[in-house]
Amino acid sequence: MQQLTLVEAGRLEWLDVPNPTIQSAEQAIVRPIAASRCDFDVAMLRGHPLFAPPFAFGHECVAEVVETGDSVSEVSIGDLVVVPFQISCGVCESCKMQITAGCTAHEPKGMYGMSTLGMYGADHDWGGAVSDYILVPYADPMLAKINNDVDPVHLASISDNLTDAWRCVGPYVQRFTDMSLLVVAGRSASIGLYSVLIAKALGVEHVDYVDADPGRREHAERLGANPIEPGNYERLGPYRVTVNASGEQEGLDLALKSAAIGGICTSTIVVGGGAASIPLQEMYIKSVTLKTGLINDAMEIPTVLKLVEEGVIRPELVTTHLDDWQNAPEAFHVEGSKLIVHRARITEPAGQS
Repeated sequence: MQQLTLVEAGRLEWLDVPNPTIQSAEQAIVRPIAASRCDFDVAMLRGHPLFAPPFAFGHECVAEVVETGDSVSEVSIGDLVVVPFQISCGVCESCKMQITAGCTAHEPKGMYGMSTLGMYGADHDWGGAVSDYILVPYADPMLAKINNDVDPVHLASISDNLTDAWRCVGPYVQRFTDMSLLVVAGRSASIGLYSVLIAKALGVEHVDYVDADPGRREHAERLGANPIEPGNYERLGPYRVTVNASGEQEGLDLALKSAAIGGICTSTIVVGGGAASIPLQEMYIKSVTLKTGLINDAMEIPTVLKLVEEGVIRPELVTTHLDDWQNAPEAFHVEGSKLIVHRARITEPAGQS
């Protein structure tokens, strides 16, 4: 089969690799039909110092099930599914606590598209999402079945970026009756825009969006945010919820200092190589909570998928580029916040001819 591989910084190629095979009853093999470029893929493609090629590329996808082990009961051959980018068993202590990003069945962390990388380490190469086929080691706890009425193409980012944005915003809309949001955007480009999309879809009226990129500011404005050009701001707001998707110390400072009393700031990206500073005294006085860490995607995906299927969240409004699957080596280099490559299914949806 063919697998999209980062062979060196800046160069992707289709390489021939062996087909995955089912080795135990709880496994499944899926065929990705739509895969998107994660915000973090951009850094790896450009030659992130912690990520040494060659390695299988991509970790956001939706797929069709083509083979299942004997004990798989939640999905069947032909089903369309979301494939979480993290490997999670569903039964270890971390998974039971819904910390699926910390699954201990495979240590260190197992992920598609990052399986053999030094930043996380791995005990197994899980391949990448832009492949003819991928093995899902724990099909029932990992895969989320998609309603056939939903166009799967724009759903690919639910594996990571869309769900990551949800955890920044969604849980707090009902918590704060006077919900307001500040998104400080940048390197996590699509997460910033998805955060705006989700907030507006859930009825948040006051959404401000700070970004140095004029194109993304215009995009955020189309989604309903008030765009703000970066300046020498020490703080804005105050806001009940803030999101740092900038990847910069200045962005983290602004997001934290702009939080209201009792506010919550989620940082979706590592700042300063992991050595960021925080305004702890101000946070202490204002009882501000800083949340960070990998998204627990297998836990959050069902909630986000339901909202997409109900038409509440429309991820296609953030998609900036669509291209054919075979064009992936070139397409993944295009400028824009969210690229998706796609191809036709080989199985007919149930109930359709």
